[in-house]
Amino acid sequence: MAGATSPHTASQRVASPSWLRAVLPSVTDLIFVLLLGSLAGGTLAQKLFGDAGIGWHIRDGAQIVSTHTVPRSDLFSSTMEGKPWYAWEWLYDAGVGIVHDHAGLNGVAFLSAVIIAFTFAYLFHLLLVRGTMLPGAVFFVLLAASASTIHFLARPHLLSWLMTLIWFQMLDSGEASSITAGSKAAKTFWLPVLMVLWVNLHGGFLMGLVLLAIYLVAAGKRYFSTKDSQQRLRTRGWAKTLGTTTGLCVLASFINPYGYKLHVHVYQYLSNRFLMDHIDEFLSPNFHGFPQKCFALLLLITLIALATARQRPRLSHLLVILFATWAGLYATRNIPISSILLCLIAAPMLSQAFAEAAAGSDTSSRFRAYLSRLRSFSERMGIIEARASGHFWPAAVVVLGLGIALHQGRLGSLQIMDAHFDMRRFPVQAAQVIAEKQVREPVFSLDLWGGYLIYRLYPQLKVVVDDRHDLYGESFLKDYLKTVRGEPGWDKLLIESHVNWILVPVSSSLTSILKMTPEWKIIHQDDTAILFGRDAGVH
Repeated sequence: MAGATSPHTASQRVASPSWLRAVLPSVTDLIFVLLLGSLAGGTLAQKLFGDAGIGWHIRDGAQIVSTHTVPRSDLFSSTMEGKPWYAWEWLYDAGVGIVHDHAGLNGVAFLSAVIIAFTFAYLFHLLLVRGTMLPGAVFFVLLAASASTIHFLARPHLLSWLMTLIWFQMLDSGEASSITAGSKAAKTFWLPVLMVLWVNLHGGFLMGLVLLAIYLVAAGKRYFSTKDSQQRLRTRGWAKTLGTTTGLCVLASFINPYGYKLHVHVYQYLSNRFLMDHIDEFLSPNFHGFPQKCFALLLLITLIALATARQRPRLSHLLVILFATWAGLYATRNIPISSILLCLIAAPMLSQAFAEAAAGSDTSSRFRAYLSRLRSFSERMGIIEARASGHFWPAAVVVLGLGIALHQGRLGSLQIMDAHFDMRRFPVQAAQVIAEKQVREPVFSLDLWGGYLIYRLYPQLKVVVDDRHDLYGESFLKDYLKTVRGEPGWDKLLIESHVNWILVPVSSSLTSILKMTPEWKIIHQDDTAILFGRDAGVH
Protein backbone atom coordinates (compact mmCIF):
# COMPACT_ATOMS: atom_id res chain seq x y z
CA MET A 1 0.00 0.00 0.00
CA ALA A 2 1.32 3.48 -0.87
CA GLY A 3 2.85 5.41 2.04
CA ALA A 4 3.09 2.36 4.31
CA THR A 5 6.28 1.67 6.23
CA SER A 6 7.51 -1.88 6.48
CA PRO A 7 8.31 -3.29 9.93
CA HIS A 8 11.87 -3.88 8.78
CA THR A 9 12.30 -0.21 7.79
CA ALA A 10 10.80 0.98 11.08
CA SER A 11 13.17 -1.20 13.09
CA GLN A 12 16.07 0.20 11.11
CA ARG A 13 15.01 3.71 12.09
CA VAL A 14 14.66 2.81 15.76
CA ALA A 15 17.73 0.65 16.17
CA SER A 16 21.07 2.37 15.65
CA PRO A 17 24.24 0.46 14.73
CA SER A 18 26.37 -0.33 17.78
CA TRP A 19 29.36 1.55 16.34
CA LEU A 20 27.22 4.66 15.89
CA ARG A 21 25.98 4.48 19.47
CA ALA A 22 29.58 4.20 20.62
CA VAL A 23 30.85 7.15 18.55
CA LEU A 24 27.84 9.48 18.70
CA PRO A 25 28.45 12.01 21.52
CA SER A 26 25.68 12.55 24.01
CA VAL A 27 24.93 15.90 25.66
CA THR A 28 26.61 14.51 28.79
CA ASP A 29 29.71 13.82 26.70
CA LEU A 30 29.66 17.32 25.22
CA ILE A 31 29.39 18.95 28.66
CA PHE A 32 32.34 16.91 29.87
CA VAL A 33 34.50 17.59 26.81
CA LEU A 34 33.74 21.33 26.67
CA LEU A 35 34.41 21.86 30.36
CA LEU A 36 37.57 19.77 30.27
CA GLY A 37 38.87 21.61 27.22
CA SER A 38 38.13 25.04 28.69
CA LEU A 39 39.81 24.21 32.00
CA ALA A 40 42.81 22.26 30.72
CA GLY A 41 43.84 24.49 27.84
CA GLY A 42 41.13 27.04 27.20
CA THR A 43 39.78 30.26 28.63
CA LEU A 44 39.27 28.95 32.16
CA ALA A 45 42.70 27.29 32.48
CA GLN A 46 44.39 30.17 34.31
CA LYS A 47 41.72 30.23 37.02
CA LEU A 48 42.94 26.89 38.37
CA PHE A 49 46.12 28.46 39.75
CA GLY A 50 44.51 31.60 41.09
CA ASP A 51 45.21 30.30 44.61
CA ALA A 52 48.70 29.36 45.80
CA GLY A 53 47.55 26.76 48.32
CA ILE A 54 48.15 24.02 45.75
CA GLY A 55 51.87 24.75 46.14
CA TRP A 56 52.17 23.33 49.64
CA HIS A 57 49.79 20.49 48.73
CA ILE A 58 52.23 19.42 46.00
CA ARG A 59 55.28 19.66 48.28
CA ASP A 60 53.49 17.84 51.09
CA GLY A 61 52.50 15.10 48.66
CA ALA A 62 56.09 14.72 47.46
CA GLN A 63 57.18 14.39 51.09
CA ILE A 64 54.52 11.76 51.81
CA VAL A 65 55.49 9.73 48.75
CA SER A 66 59.23 9.89 49.48
CA THR A 67 58.98 9.11 53.22
CA HIS A 68 55.86 6.89 53.13
CA THR A 69 54.57 8.74 56.20
CA VAL A 70 51.83 11.30 56.82
CA PRO A 71 53.19 14.48 58.46
CA ARG A 72 52.17 15.21 62.03
CA SER A 73 54.17 18.40 62.51
CA ASP A 74 54.78 21.43 60.33
CA LEU A 75 57.30 21.09 57.52
CA PHE A 76 57.23 24.39 55.70
CA SER A 77 57.28 27.36 58.09
CA SER A 78 59.96 28.68 60.44
CA THR A 79 57.46 29.96 62.98
CA MET A 80 55.47 26.72 63.38
CA GLU A 81 58.36 24.32 62.86
CA GLY A 82 57.84 21.13 64.87
CA LYS A 83 54.36 22.11 66.04
CA PRO A 84 51.41 19.73 65.46
CA TRP A 85 49.94 19.98 61.98
CA TYR A 86 46.85 18.14 60.75
CA ALA A 87 47.41 17.44 57.07
CA TRP A 88 43.83 16.22 56.75
CA GLU A 89 44.00 16.23 52.94
CA TRP A 90 47.03 13.95 52.89
CA LEU A 91 45.56 11.47 50.40
CA TYR A 92 44.87 14.22 47.88
CA ASP A 93 48.35 15.64 48.53
CA ALA A 94 49.94 12.28 47.81
CA GLY A 95 47.97 12.04 44.57
CA VAL A 96 48.93 15.48 43.26
CA GLY A 97 52.49 14.89 44.41
CA ILE A 98 52.71 11.84 42.16
CA VAL A 99 50.96 13.63 39.28
CA HIS A 100 53.27 16.64 39.58
CA ASP A 101 56.33 14.38 39.65
CA HIS A 102 55.34 12.89 36.29
CA ALA A 103 53.57 15.77 34.51
CA GLY A 104 54.33 18.97 36.41
CA LEU A 105 51.75 21.72 36.82
CA ASN A 106 50.12 20.70 33.54
CA GLY A 107 49.30 17.34 35.11
CA VAL A 108 47.85 18.95 38.23
CA ALA A 109 45.75 21.30 36.10
CA PHE A 110 44.52 18.42 33.95
CA LEU A 111 43.58 16.32 36.99
CA SER A 112 41.61 19.24 38.43
CA ALA A 113 39.90 19.86 35.09
CA VAL A 114 38.86 16.19 34.85
CA ILE A 115 37.33 16.29 38.35
CA ILE A 116 35.35 19.47 37.61
CA ALA A 117 34.20 18.28 34.18
CA PHE A 118 33.13 14.88 35.50
CA THR A 119 31.25 16.48 38.41
CA PHE A 120 29.07 18.67 36.22
CA ALA A 121 28.61 16.02 33.52
CA TYR A 122 27.46 13.62 36.22
CA LEU A 123 25.17 16.33 37.64
CA PHE A 124 23.56 16.62 34.19
CA HIS A 125 23.12 12.84 34.02
CA LEU A 126 21.49 12.74 37.44
CA LEU A 127 19.14 15.58 36.55
CA LEU A 128 17.89 13.54 33.59
CA VAL A 129 17.56 10.43 35.78
CA ARG A 130 15.57 12.45 38.31
CA GLY A 131 13.06 13.54 35.65
CA THR A 132 14.36 16.91 34.49
CA MET A 133 13.61 17.83 30.87
CA LEU A 134 16.80 17.92 28.84
CA PRO A 135 16.78 21.67 28.01
CA GLY A 136 16.13 22.41 31.69
CA ALA A 137 18.96 20.11 32.74
CA VAL A 138 21.37 21.95 30.41
CA PHE A 139 20.24 25.30 31.83
CA PHE A 140 20.64 24.22 35.45
CA VAL A 141 24.08 22.71 34.88
CA LEU A 142 25.27 25.89 33.16
CA LEU A 143 23.91 27.93 36.06
CA ALA A 144 25.53 25.73 38.71
CA ALA A 145 28.85 25.62 36.85
CA SER A 146 28.82 29.40 36.42
CA ALA A 147 28.17 29.88 40.14
CA SER A 148 30.98 27.44 40.92
CA THR A 149 33.60 29.28 38.86
CA ILE A 150 34.21 31.32 41.99
CA HIS A 151 36.07 28.27 43.32
CA PHE A 152 37.44 26.71 40.13
CA LEU A 153 40.81 26.19 41.80
CA ALA A 154 43.28 23.32 41.78
CA ARG A 155 42.60 22.30 45.36
CA PRO A 156 41.16 19.23 47.16
CA HIS A 157 37.74 20.82 47.70
CA LEU A 158 36.91 19.78 44.11
CA LEU A 159 36.64 16.20 45.31
CA SER A 160 34.11 17.24 47.95
CA TRP A 161 31.86 18.57 45.16
CA LEU A 162 31.88 15.15 43.50
CA MET A 163 31.53 13.25 46.77
CA THR A 164 28.54 15.39 47.79
CA LEU A 165 26.85 14.69 44.46
CA ILE A 166 27.32 10.91 44.81
CA TRP A 167 26.40 10.97 48.51
CA PHE A 168 23.16 12.87 47.96
CA GLN A 169 22.04 10.63 45.12
CA MET A 170 22.60 7.48 47.18
CA LEU A 171 20.70 8.89 50.14
CA ASP A 172 17.86 10.32 48.10
CA SER A 173 17.34 7.24 45.95
CA GLY A 174 17.34 5.13 49.10
CA GLU A 175 14.65 7.29 50.67
CA ALA A 176 12.57 7.25 47.46
CA SER A 177 12.70 3.46 47.30
CA SER A 178 11.67 3.22 50.96
CA ILE A 179 8.53 5.22 50.17
CA THR A 180 7.52 3.16 47.14
CA ALA A 181 8.91 -0.34 47.54
CA GLY A 182 10.69 -0.67 50.87
CA SER A 183 14.21 0.11 51.94
CA LYS A 184 17.12 -0.88 49.74
CA ALA A 185 20.19 -1.06 51.91
CA ALA A 186 22.67 -2.05 49.19
CA LYS A 187 23.34 1.50 48.03
CA THR A 188 23.44 3.22 51.39
CA PHE A 189 25.87 0.71 52.85
CA TRP A 190 28.44 1.95 50.34
CA LEU A 191 28.46 5.28 52.19
CA PRO A 192 30.82 4.19 55.01
CA VAL A 193 33.29 3.05 52.34
CA LEU A 194 33.06 6.45 50.68
CA MET A 195 33.48 8.12 54.08
CA VAL A 196 36.83 6.37 54.65
CA LEU A 197 37.98 7.86 51.34
CA TRP A 198 36.40 11.28 51.88
CA VAL A 199 37.79 11.90 55.37
CA ASN A 200 41.32 11.45 54.03
CA LEU A 201 40.78 13.63 50.96
CA HIS A 202 39.16 16.79 52.31
CA GLY A 203 37.53 18.30 55.38
CA GLY A 204 34.27 18.49 53.44
CA PHE A 205 33.48 15.01 54.79
CA LEU A 206 31.38 16.91 57.34
CA MET A 207 28.89 17.58 54.53
CA GLY A 208 28.23 13.87 54.30
CA LEU A 209 27.43 13.69 58.02
CA VAL A 210 25.12 16.72 57.74
CA LEU A 211 23.16 15.12 54.89
CA LEU A 212 22.83 11.89 56.88
CA ALA A 213 21.43 13.90 59.82
CA ILE A 214 18.92 15.64 57.52
CA TYR A 215 17.62 12.36 56.12
CA LEU A 216 17.45 10.83 59.61
CA VAL A 217 15.29 13.73 60.82
CA ALA A 218 13.04 13.36 57.75
CA ALA A 219 12.71 9.61 58.31
CA GLY A 220 11.80 10.13 61.97
CA LYS A 221 9.20 12.75 61.13
CA ARG A 222 7.67 10.52 58.43
CA TYR A 223 7.54 7.52 60.77
CA PHE A 224 5.69 9.35 63.54
CA SER A 225 3.32 11.22 61.21
CA THR A 226 2.33 8.24 59.00
CA LYS A 227 -0.86 6.36 59.89
CA ASP A 228 -0.70 3.81 57.08
CA SER A 229 0.72 0.62 58.65
CA GLN A 230 2.45 -0.57 55.46
CA GLN A 231 4.12 2.78 54.90
CA ARG A 232 5.03 2.97 58.56
CA LEU A 233 6.74 -0.43 58.31
CA ARG A 234 8.70 0.67 55.25
CA THR A 235 9.74 3.90 56.96
CA ARG A 236 10.85 1.98 60.01
CA GLY A 237 13.03 -0.26 57.87
CA TRP A 238 14.52 2.75 56.11
CA ALA A 239 15.17 4.53 59.42
CA LYS A 240 16.95 1.46 60.79
CA THR A 241 19.07 1.17 57.66
CA LEU A 242 19.86 4.87 57.73
CA GLY A 243 20.65 4.83 61.44
CA THR A 244 23.04 1.92 61.01
CA THR A 245 24.65 3.59 58.01
CA THR A 246 25.06 6.84 59.94
CA GLY A 247 26.73 5.04 62.83
CA LEU A 248 29.10 3.26 60.47
CA CYS A 249 29.90 6.54 58.68
CA VAL A 250 30.73 8.24 61.98
CA LEU A 251 33.03 5.34 62.90
CA ALA A 252 34.53 5.40 59.39
CA SER A 253 35.37 9.08 59.79
CA PHE A 254 37.82 8.13 62.55
CA ILE A 255 39.84 6.05 60.08
CA ASN A 256 42.39 8.75 59.39
CA PRO A 257 45.97 9.32 60.57
CA TYR A 258 44.84 11.54 63.46
CA GLY A 259 41.77 9.69 64.73
CA TYR A 260 39.30 11.67 66.82
CA LYS A 261 41.81 14.54 67.17
CA LEU A 262 41.03 15.53 63.59
CA HIS A 263 37.36 16.09 64.49
CA VAL A 264 38.34 18.18 67.51
CA HIS A 265 40.73 20.24 65.41
CA VAL A 266 38.20 20.84 62.62
CA TYR A 267 35.58 21.90 65.18
CA GLN A 268 37.97 24.35 66.85
CA TYR A 269 38.93 25.75 63.47
CA LEU A 270 35.39 26.25 62.14
CA SER A 271 34.09 27.59 65.45
CA ASN A 272 36.80 30.25 65.76
CA ARG A 273 34.97 33.50 65.21
CA PHE A 274 38.09 35.52 64.40
CA LEU A 275 39.26 33.14 61.70
CA MET A 276 35.81 32.85 60.13
CA ASP A 277 35.55 36.66 60.01
CA HIS A 278 38.98 37.23 58.46
CA ILE A 279 39.46 34.40 55.95
CA ASP A 280 38.05 35.56 52.60
CA GLU A 281 36.47 32.28 51.51
CA PHE A 282 34.53 32.01 54.77
CA LEU A 283 32.98 35.46 54.37
CA SER A 284 29.45 35.87 53.02
CA PRO A 285 29.27 36.34 49.23
CA ASN A 286 29.35 39.76 47.60
CA PHE A 287 26.54 39.59 45.06
CA HIS A 288 28.16 42.08 42.68
CA GLY A 289 30.24 39.26 41.16
CA PHE A 290 28.99 37.13 38.28
CA PRO A 291 29.21 33.74 40.08
CA GLN A 292 27.37 35.17 43.07
CA LYS A 293 24.65 36.52 40.79
CA CYS A 294 24.25 33.06 39.28
CA PHE A 295 23.82 31.64 42.77
CA ALA A 296 21.24 34.31 43.61
CA LEU A 297 19.34 33.44 40.42
CA LEU A 298 19.42 29.77 41.39
CA LEU A 299 17.97 30.64 44.80
CA LEU A 300 15.18 32.60 43.12
CA ILE A 301 14.40 29.72 40.73
CA THR A 302 14.30 27.31 43.68
CA LEU A 303 11.71 29.52 45.37
CA ILE A 304 9.66 29.54 42.16
CA ALA A 305 9.91 25.76 41.96
CA LEU A 306 8.62 25.44 45.52
CA ALA A 307 5.80 27.89 44.85
CA THR A 308 4.63 26.15 41.66
CA ALA A 309 4.92 22.57 42.92
CA ARG A 310 1.49 20.96 43.15
CA GLN A 311 2.83 18.04 45.16
CA ARG A 312 4.18 18.75 48.60
CA PRO A 313 7.98 18.29 48.51
CA ARG A 314 9.51 15.70 50.77
CA LEU A 315 10.68 16.99 54.14
CA SER A 316 14.22 15.88 53.34
CA HIS A 317 14.19 18.05 50.21
CA LEU A 318 12.93 21.07 52.11
CA LEU A 319 15.62 20.60 54.76
CA VAL A 320 18.33 20.23 52.10
CA ILE A 321 17.12 23.43 50.41
CA LEU A 322 17.20 25.30 53.72
CA PHE A 323 20.66 23.99 54.54
CA ALA A 324 22.06 24.70 51.06
CA THR A 325 20.63 28.23 51.13
CA TRP A 326 22.07 28.96 54.57
CA ALA A 327 25.47 27.46 53.69
CA GLY A 328 25.76 29.43 50.43
CA LEU A 329 24.78 32.70 52.10
CA TYR A 330 27.05 32.07 55.08
CA ALA A 331 30.32 31.47 53.21
CA THR A 332 31.44 32.02 49.64
CA ARG A 333 33.31 28.71 49.60
CA ASN A 334 30.00 26.86 50.04
CA ILE A 335 28.39 28.29 46.88
CA PRO A 336 29.40 25.40 44.54
CA ILE A 337 28.06 22.62 46.79
CA SER A 338 24.95 24.65 47.60
CA SER A 339 24.34 25.20 43.88
CA ILE A 340 24.68 21.48 43.14
CA LEU A 341 22.23 20.52 45.89
CA LEU A 342 19.69 23.15 44.84
CA CYS A 343 19.86 21.98 41.21
CA LEU A 344 19.23 18.36 42.18
CA ILE A 345 15.98 19.32 43.91
CA ALA A 346 14.68 22.38 42.05
CA ALA A 347 15.23 21.18 38.47
CA PRO A 348 13.00 18.05 38.68
CA MET A 349 10.35 20.05 40.55
CA LEU A 350 10.20 22.68 37.81
CA SER A 351 10.08 20.04 35.07
CA GLN A 352 7.17 18.37 36.85
CA ALA A 353 5.42 21.72 37.13
CA PHE A 354 5.87 22.32 33.37
CA ALA A 355 4.54 18.85 32.58
CA GLU A 356 1.45 19.42 34.72
CA ALA A 357 0.91 22.83 33.14
CA ALA A 358 1.10 21.27 29.66
CA ALA A 359 -1.61 18.79 30.60
CA GLY A 360 -3.73 21.16 32.69
CA SER A 361 -6.95 22.76 31.49
CA ASP A 362 -6.29 25.98 33.42
CA THR A 363 -3.37 26.85 31.12
CA SER A 364 -3.92 28.93 27.95
CA SER A 365 -4.02 26.84 24.79
CA ARG A 366 -1.10 28.66 23.18
CA PHE A 367 1.14 28.25 26.23
CA ARG A 368 0.02 24.64 26.64
CA ALA A 369 0.91 23.93 23.02
CA TYR A 370 4.35 25.48 23.53
CA LEU A 371 4.96 23.37 26.65
CA SER A 372 3.82 20.25 24.81
CA ARG A 373 6.28 20.90 21.98
CA LEU A 374 9.05 21.52 24.52
CA ARG A 375 8.22 18.31 26.33
CA SER A 376 8.09 16.36 23.06
CA PHE A 377 11.46 17.77 22.01
CA SER A 378 12.92 16.88 25.40
CA GLU A 379 11.64 13.31 25.13
CA ARG A 380 13.13 12.88 21.65
CA MET A 381 16.46 14.27 22.83
CA GLY A 382 16.27 12.00 25.85
CA ILE A 383 15.97 8.96 23.59
CA ILE A 384 19.00 10.09 21.59
CA GLU A 385 20.86 10.75 24.86
CA ALA A 386 20.10 7.23 26.09
CA ARG A 387 21.26 5.65 22.84
CA ALA A 388 24.58 7.54 22.77
CA SER A 389 26.02 5.56 25.67
CA GLY A 390 29.48 4.72 24.36
CA HIS A 391 31.23 7.77 25.88
CA PHE A 392 33.94 7.42 23.24
CA TRP A 393 34.76 11.12 23.07
CA PRO A 394 35.25 11.74 26.81
CA ALA A 395 37.56 8.72 26.97
CA ALA A 396 39.47 9.86 23.88
CA VAL A 397 39.85 13.42 25.19
CA VAL A 398 41.09 12.18 28.58
CA VAL A 399 43.68 9.92 26.95
CA LEU A 400 44.77 12.71 24.60
CA GLY A 401 44.95 15.27 27.43
CA LEU A 402 46.95 12.90 29.60
CA GLY A 403 49.42 12.39 26.80
CA ILE A 404 49.75 16.14 26.26
CA ALA A 405 50.30 16.73 29.99
CA LEU A 406 53.00 14.06 30.10
CA HIS A 407 54.80 15.79 27.18
CA GLN A 408 55.18 19.24 28.77
CA GLY A 409 51.80 20.36 27.48
CA ARG A 410 52.73 19.92 23.84
CA LEU A 411 51.01 18.13 20.98
CA GLY A 412 53.81 17.85 18.44
CA SER A 413 55.12 21.39 18.03
CA LEU A 414 51.91 22.98 19.31
CA GLN A 415 51.73 24.16 22.93
CA ILE A 416 48.29 23.13 24.19
CA MET A 417 48.72 23.34 27.97
CA ASP A 418 50.79 25.91 29.80
CA ALA A 419 49.81 25.72 33.46
CA HIS A 420 51.68 28.26 35.60
CA PHE A 421 51.31 30.79 38.36
CA ASP A 422 50.49 34.23 36.96
CA MET A 423 53.36 36.66 37.59
CA ARG A 424 50.86 39.51 37.85
CA ARG A 425 49.32 37.80 40.89
CA PHE A 426 52.27 35.96 42.44
CA PRO A 427 55.92 36.99 43.08
CA VAL A 428 57.38 34.87 40.30
CA GLN A 429 60.31 37.14 39.45
CA ALA A 430 61.13 37.90 43.07
CA ALA A 431 61.15 34.19 43.93
CA GLN A 432 63.70 33.66 41.15
CA VAL A 433 65.90 36.38 42.67
CA ILE A 434 65.66 34.71 46.09
CA ALA A 435 66.64 31.38 44.54
CA GLU A 436 69.61 32.92 42.71
CA LYS A 437 70.85 34.66 45.85
CA GLN A 438 70.55 31.33 47.66
CA VAL A 439 68.72 32.87 50.59
CA ARG A 440 68.42 30.27 53.36
CA GLU A 441 66.72 32.36 56.00
CA PRO A 442 62.93 32.56 56.56
CA VAL A 443 61.08 34.97 54.26
CA PHE A 444 58.09 36.94 55.52
CA SER A 445 55.39 37.43 52.89
CA LEU A 446 51.63 37.45 52.46
CA ASP A 447 49.77 34.36 53.60
CA LEU A 448 48.30 34.24 50.06
CA TRP A 449 51.82 34.01 48.61
CA GLY A 450 53.11 31.47 51.11
CA GLY A 451 51.94 28.44 49.15
CA TYR A 452 53.71 29.66 46.00
CA LEU A 453 56.95 30.31 47.88
CA ILE A 454 56.79 26.83 49.41
CA TYR A 455 56.26 25.36 45.95
CA ARG A 456 59.06 27.38 44.40
CA LEU A 457 61.69 27.49 47.18
CA TYR A 458 61.20 24.59 49.59
CA PRO A 459 63.45 23.09 51.00
CA GLN A 460 65.90 25.93 50.27
CA LEU A 461 64.06 28.08 52.79
CA LYS A 462 60.95 28.19 54.93
CA VAL A 463 58.21 30.81 55.00
CA VAL A 464 57.09 32.73 58.06
CA VAL A 465 53.40 32.31 57.21
CA ASP A 466 51.18 30.78 54.53
CA ASP A 467 47.45 30.09 54.08
CA ARG A 468 47.20 27.12 56.48
CA HIS A 469 45.32 29.34 58.91
CA ASP A 470 44.23 26.48 61.14
CA LEU A 471 47.92 25.76 61.82
CA TYR A 472 48.91 29.32 62.73
CA GLY A 473 45.92 30.11 64.92
CA GLU A 474 44.22 33.30 66.04
CA SER A 475 47.00 34.83 68.14
CA PHE A 476 49.67 34.53 65.46
CA LEU A 477 47.38 35.76 62.68
CA LYS A 478 46.44 38.85 64.70
CA ASP A 479 50.13 39.78 64.85
CA TYR A 480 50.46 38.96 61.15
CA LEU A 481 47.61 41.32 60.24
CA LYS A 482 49.21 44.11 62.31
CA THR A 483 52.40 43.64 60.33
CA VAL A 484 50.91 43.65 56.82
CA ARG A 485 48.59 46.54 57.66
CA GLY A 486 51.41 48.61 59.20
CA GLU A 487 49.51 49.07 62.47
CA PRO A 488 51.22 50.03 65.77
CA GLY A 489 53.44 47.14 66.80
CA TRP A 490 53.89 46.10 63.16
CA ASP A 491 57.48 44.93 63.75
CA LYS A 492 56.70 42.70 66.76
CA LEU A 493 56.26 39.54 64.69
CA LEU A 494 59.30 40.33 62.54
CA ILE A 495 61.54 40.74 65.59
CA GLU A 496 60.24 37.64 67.36
CA SER A 497 60.62 35.56 64.19
CA HIS A 498 64.13 36.92 63.43
CA VAL A 499 63.07 38.00 59.96
CA ASN A 500 65.71 39.49 57.67
CA TRP A 501 63.84 39.12 54.37
CA ILE A 502 60.41 40.52 53.49
CA LEU A 503 58.54 40.01 50.22
CA VAL A 504 55.38 42.10 49.81
CA PRO A 505 53.26 43.70 47.06
CA VAL A 506 54.64 46.91 45.60
CA SER A 507 51.66 48.99 46.73
CA SER A 508 51.11 47.54 50.23
CA SER A 509 51.06 49.53 53.48
CA LEU A 510 54.04 47.57 54.78
CA THR A 511 56.03 48.55 51.69
CA SER A 512 55.57 52.23 52.46
CA ILE A 513 56.77 51.74 56.05
CA LEU A 514 59.80 49.65 55.08
CA LYS A 515 60.89 52.24 52.51
CA MET A 516 61.08 54.78 55.35
CA THR A 517 62.91 52.42 57.71
CA PRO A 518 66.72 52.76 57.25
CA GLU A 519 67.61 49.20 58.26
CA TRP A 520 65.56 47.74 55.38
CA LYS A 521 67.01 47.89 51.87
CA ILE A 522 65.32 47.18 48.55
CA ILE A 523 66.93 44.11 47.00
CA HIS A 524 64.56 43.62 44.08
CA GLN A 525 61.46 45.28 42.67
CA ASP A 526 59.17 44.40 39.78
CA ASP A 527 55.59 45.22 38.82
CA THR A 528 54.15 42.74 41.33
CA ALA A 529 56.45 42.44 44.35
CA ILE A 530 59.26 44.13 46.19
CA LEU A 531 61.92 42.26 48.17
CA PHE A 532 63.46 43.90 51.23
CA GLY A 533 66.52 42.72 53.11
CA ARG A 534 67.62 43.82 56.57
CA ASP A 535 71.20 45.09 56.65
CA ALA A 536 72.41 42.26 58.89
CA GLY A 537 70.69 39.58 56.84
CA VAL A 538 71.92 40.87 53.48
CA HIS A 539 75.53 41.10 54.57
